[in-house]
Amino acid sequence: APTAAFPAFGRSDRSAGMAETPESLKAAANALFKEGKYAKAVVAYSRALEVSPDNAILLSNRAFAHLRLENYGSAIEDASNAIQSDPEYIKAYYRRGAAQYALGHLAEALKDFKTVCRMHPQDRDGRMKLKECENALRKKRFEEAIAAPEEEIVKVSSTVDTSEMVVDSAYDGARLAEDGKVTKPFIEDMIARFKEQKTIASKYAFEILMQAKDALEPLPSVVDLAVAEGAHFTVCGDVHGQFFDLCNIFDLNGAPSAENPYLFNGDFVDRGSFSVEVILTLLAYKVMDPTSINLTRGNHETAAMNKMYGFDGEVRAKYSAKLADLFQEIFQYLPLGAVLGEKVFITHGGLFSRDGVTLDELRKIDRVREPPESGPMCEMLWSDPGPMPGRHPSKRGVGVAFGADVTKRFLKDNDLELVVRSHEVKDEGFEVDHDGCLITVFSAPNYCDQMGNKGAFIRFESDMVPHFTSFEAVPHPPSRPMQYASNSFMFQ
Repeated sequence: APTAAFPAFGRSDRSAGMAETPESLKAAANALFKEGKYAKAVVAYSRALEVSPDNAILLSNRAFAHLRLENYGSAIEDASNAIQSDPEYIKAYYRRGAAQYALGHLAEALKDFKTVCRMHPQDRDGRMKLKECENALRKKRFEEAIAAPEEEIVKVSSTVDTSEMVVDSAYDGARLAEDGKVTKPFIEDMIARFKEQKTIASKYAFEILMQAKDALEPLPSVVDLAVAEGAHFTVCGDVHGQFFDLCNIFDLNGAPSAENPYLFNGDFVDRGSFSVEVILTLLAYKVMDPTSINLTRGNHETAAMNKMYGFDGEVRAKYSAKLADLFQEIFQYLPLGAVLGEKVFITHGGLFSRDGVTLDELRKIDRVREPPESGPMCEMLWSDPGPMPGRHPSKRGVGVAFGADVTKRFLKDNDLELVVRSHEVKDEGFEVDHDGCLITVFSAPNYCDQMGNKGAFIRFESDMVPHFTSFEAVPHPPSRPMQYASNSFMFQ
């Protein structure tokens, strides 16, 4: 828990008879930030702000830590308070502008970066961010102006004909048969190629995606998954492009099969720079045997996040723009949740801004689109549990923070026993919350090569009792996180 950061500093000062000062507390918080312990840094900056509540530097630093945690709503609030305290503090405008940009609030972000450039006309980084923001807003307005009615939109998949694609004669990997059927030997060869940092033939990548469309599109927005007597089922959280850690999960727990089924609960891509390898592996297993693997959509299986956090650029660099566009269509077919064994509700983010939401209502959501900014679909991708009862504004600026009472009421209304969600880094890879009614599972250890967390997965048997396995990160080739990201808003 974040409060574990407190014993690491402050007490020695008191024991030596020294008063804690904003500077000493800021130094301790900055040290946590530099170590990549952003959640603990937020708590530490909060402690410093108790001593100096209107300190613009502390508020802006906490906003920066919130940015690293994707808590964009909290980042905007802190940066705005910093600006109110000191309207000349330029970093606060940077932080607020970056958070607004991340939420797609481009006009608001543009105002902040214009302010930065007006205050410091020679600031090269500020001018770069202003230009990028202007370009993004111009592109958005152009796309809105030329947008066709929904019934006239041409799906990328309708323009793909894999039979016309040719595999180079020099290609040295396993080949699909004429019928395009994905087999276990093909997947094993593909994984071996990925470990050697090779790609598969473009034709095969398109074939996997087109077959994945056929498997995913007919599904309801919440799928029902049975666990027979004597069987088991494994649930994993965010993987975020950490392909070698994904392979480690399969080494520890077995490869996906009808007898060893998995559910991966969203955020397969972005951040990590092996996202293409992760998603092609997961989709290939889904195509080989739909009962072997189940996939639910996360907030990072969306066009805006993929452009910002690297997946879109990675696909274009390793394959093609058309394959990148096809991925965006395929992501829209992913279900938003699942019910396991009639008792466990699984979704990436969390619960809802109102009571009375039913499973039948969720099954009928029209999910084949980019997520709206509010409503059940948005909340399933973005919401987080909170420590306080009731509902509160989300620290992320989208979705809702919900308390244990909300979780228990949802479970009771739908005759369920447990909520499993992902979406947040946890030190041990998992955390049990809301009086045992909610579990967070996160499967990307040492997230972004700097968080130091473990990953975890949950194994259920027919009694629906969760069994946890935590694991450490494994080595990977020297490819830095965010290598293919389109901008540096979040990370400077």
